Order: sequence, then structure tokens, then C-alpha cells
Amino acid sequence: MASGGSAPSPVHHRNTLMTLVGNWSYPTAIKFGAGRIKELAEACAQAGIAKPLLVTDKGLANLPVTQATLDIMEMAGLGRGMFSEVDPNPNEKNLEAGVEAYKAGGHDGVIAFGGGSGLDLGKMVAFMCGQTRPIWDFEDIGDWWTRADADAIAPIIAVPTTAGTGSEVGRASVITDSVSHVKKIIFHPKVLPAVVICDPELTVGMPKFITAGTGLDAFAHCVEAFSSPHYHPMSQGIALEGMRLVKDYLPRAYADGTDIEARAQMMSAAAMGATGFQKGLGAIHAMSHPIGAHFNTHHGTTNAVCMPAVLEFNAPEIADRFNMAASYLGIDGGFDGFRAYVQELNDSLGIPRKLAELGVTEVSIPDLVKDAIIDPSCGGNPIELTEENLTQLFKAAL
Repeated sequence: MASGGSAPSPVHHRNTLMTLVGNWSYPTAIKFGAGRIKELAEACAQAGIAKPLLVTDKGLANLPVTQATLDIMEMAGLGRGMFSEVDPNPNEKNLEAGVEAYKAGGHDGVIAFGGGSGLDLGKMVAFMCGQTRPIWDFEDIGDWWTRADADAIAPIIAVPTTAGTGSEVGRASVITDSVSHVKKIIFHPKVLPAVVICDPELTVGMPKFITAGTGLDAFAHCVEAFSSPHYHPMSQGIALEGMRLVKDYLPRAYADGTDIEARAQMMSAAAMGATGFQKGLGAIHAMSHPIGAHFNTHHGTTNAVCMPAVLEFNAPEIADRFNMAASYLGIDGGFDGFRAYVQELNDSLGIPRKLAELGVTEVSIPDLVKDAIIDPSCGGNPIELTEENLTQLFKAAL
């Protein structure tokens, strides 16, 4: 105990200690900076990969940024193997095709390249290439991850080309079950990429609406991590600074896609959001996962639309901590000022105000609630989520 003042009663002290418990794990080797994609061959050597398969999404496959990366691989004698049959919300069919391509090409590692979909699916190809059980046996429930043969997981290098998901520093992927239309989280510690190359030059060509949606995804990760009731002071600090970077640099990146400083700061914010959310996610993600699975919406944009309603809902539990955060972020008016700022930011980036504008229908709410209540993100919401209050939240956001 620190000296000074009277010691708390033993009972109080013991109860406090019971809440000061956590399992903390921090990210991996990150090569950060403009132009560092040139170090891809060195990263492959570091990860022990001689014949990588670059996994990316359909939209990126033929773009110059991807072709230039394949050229770097080829010049280094690593071949130019690529798999790009990846949907915006990747599913188990994409995964099966990716594993088949990996095996057929005799690959020994994966370069997961792109936004959240390319990164998530690339990580899962490396994970599943040596497993004998179906993907859903490894869903993030209890200790299901221990069912996997850890030695059969191939090494992964992650190269993000958007600044949002933070999947490059995560130990999980989100895969949509194409039959049930449920987004499922697949977790394993060895899914954490061995090396990450964060090169902001790769994000320069991002369209405005993707810059906005992915940037607000990073912001949602930071907001939810900061709101979560779990004990993780490191994540709390990272989430706070991540929010500041988004506030200061997302409008700049949106206004001028070639602003490399803004692009770099947003890339940091994305990695920070996913590092921060080890502390937990909440109702924003519990809502947006089923919406994305049923309506194929853009994940970050969906998060942004849900955020104002969730902030309002969680206000009784989070107002005090956001009063402090607002002052650090340079926002007047404490929590109320922060909440108003979030709506203004959304509006300035062309984000729809309501879920109906994304195609969500009122008749779908019972199905969305049913999927949301079993989403692992529920556990990190500061107010316990029930079918009743989730129904009200969906209606408020609709």
C-alpha cells in the first residue's frame, strides 16, 4: 500500500482487487512509415516465408498498389501468388476457396493485404490451411480456440491499405456464415501477424467514402474501448489518444487524400483502436455485426450510424469519463459536447443519419436483436444489453 491516509477497510480493499484483474496481450512487430512496403521481402524472411500467397479483396486485386506489391514479391524471388475472391463481408465459401488456392500453389505463408475483409480472410487462410475441423469449431466461445492445431497455422504478414479495422494487430477475424447470415469471430493467439507493414502511401488512393467509413471504424473502436467497464488502463490510454488522432486527422485525410501526414496518423489510430479494444467492445459492434451480415453494409459506416444512439443509451454509465475525455480532446461541454461532436463529424463526412438509409428495415429488427444479443461484443457494453433494450436501440437508430 502507498503510505499516507488511512488504509481502506479489508473488505473494501478485497472487493477493489477483485475488479483489478485482466489478461493483457500486446501487438506485434510493426514496420511503420511511408515507403516501407519495399521491406516486404525482408518481412517474409523474418517470418520464415519463402512462397507467400497474397490474399486481398476483389476490388483491390487489379489496382496499381496491389500490382506494385506483387512486383516487389516477384523481384525478390517470392513469386506473385494471389487470391482475391474475397467479398466485402467475407464468408466461409471465400475461405474454402482461399485454402484450396493456398494448398494448390504450395505456399508456406500468407500476406494479408487490404482493408478488413482482405486482412481477416488472409489471416483465416493461414489459420485453416492445416486444420482438420470446420471453421465454426473455432468460434470465439470459451476455450474453443484450443481445439486448433497451433503448429499447423502458417505465418502471416499483414499489410493494411485502409486506416480503420486494425485487423493487422488482432488475434481474430470476423467471418460471415453464409447460411445463417451471422458474423462470427474466430480467435487464436497465433493468428496475430508476425510482421505488420503500415505504409500510409498505400492508403492514398482510398475513395472518400472508404476514408470516412474506415476512419470512423477506428473511432468506434476507441470510443467503445474507452466506454467498456473492464480493467485495462493501457487500453484506456491508447483509446483516448486514438480518439484524438481521428478528431485531428480524419477531416484532413477526407479533404485531401494525398495528405500523407493525415494518412499516417489515421493508420496509427486504426492500429490503436484494435489494440485498445482488447478492453472490450459494446453495443455499437453488437448492432453493426448483424446489420452487416443481413444487409451487406460497410462495417465502419454502420458503426458510425449506430454511435449517436449508443452514446445516448450508455450516458448514465459513461458521462463522467467522457467529461474528462472531452477536455483532453479539446471539445467544450463535456459528455454532451462530445455526443454533439460525434454527430457533427458524421455529418461532415457524408455519413447517413439513420440505418434506414443503409437499407435496414423495421421488419428485420427481431432477427437483428436475436443475433446481436449473442454477439461477443455485448460483454463490453457498460450497461447490460437485453433483447428489450437492444430492440429500443435498433429503433432509435433506424
